Amino acid sequence: MNTRRTFIAAALGSLALGALLLATPPAIAQDKSIVVASTTSTQDSGLFGHILPIFTKKTGIAVKVVAQGTGQALDTGRRGDADVVFVHAKAQEEKFLAEGHGVKRFPVMYNDFVIIGPKADPAKIKGGKDVGAALKKIKDAKATFISRGDRSGTHSAELKLWKAAGIDIEKDKGDWYKSIGQGMGAALNTAQGSNGYVMSDRATWINFKNKGDLEIVVEGDSRLFNQYGVMLVNPQKHPNVKKAEGQAFIDWLVSAEGQKAIADYKINGQQLFFPNANDGNA
Repeated sequence: MNTRRTFIAAALGSLALGALLLATPPAIAQDKSIVVASTTSTQDSGLFGHILPIFTKKTGIAVKVVAQGTGQALDTGRRGDADVVFVHAKAQEEKFLAEGHGVKRFPVMYNDFVIIGPKADPAKIKGGKDVGAALKKIKDAKATFISRGDRSGTHSAELKLWKAAGIDIEKDKGDWYKSIGQGMGAALNTAQGSNGYVMSDRATWINFKNKGDLEIVVEGDSRLFNQYGVMLVNPQKHPNVKKAEGQAFIDWLVSAEGQKAIADYKINGQQLFFPNANDGNA
């Protein structure tokens, strides 16, 4: 009887051990990947296609990018559906931190916005340096203007510029002002198809293939400055956040190697983004 009990106990022990091993994934199978909610401009410009393979080769961490307008990207972070947010609307980023959804904001890089328009230039703004004066002329001429209308950093910057120009765009817009609720590439395509004006970040414009009859008509105003920042989603609020891997990505972006990778991204000799992680005021 003792022998039989010993045999049964051993058999049950083996089954329990087998079940435990099946239930516990091996350490080597751990997923080394993160989700980064970012803007359409970092995606549409081709920047991620350049820098992410360098980061993954160095760390073994794969990066899945969810490209959205900044407002949507921050909402993705608020839900805990991303590990990192990499966006370009400082006021919205600071609000995200104040709500407790982010750990710390790091400046990464900058470029600028430009006003794109048809070569025929019906609003007669080509060559201007005053973006406010240009917007007034577009409104007065009732020339087609394409707005992203998607709560992105670009859309937020556009709305601020209308306001600074003394224009209440919600009140004063007519059929000439078209809000499409889509990303930068789609907005440029819509402008190209309708001979309209549009505000774009310079990097996406440089990488944009369907330029057609469009060109830069206004640039160089200091109000068109475009800063990018990155934040780890708060793991205390969202326990599923991959803190170590997400912070590794941030640390790399602001490191000398990451900043060089950003600076090295060029199209036809044109640098698209300018690293400034060392600027504490950015």
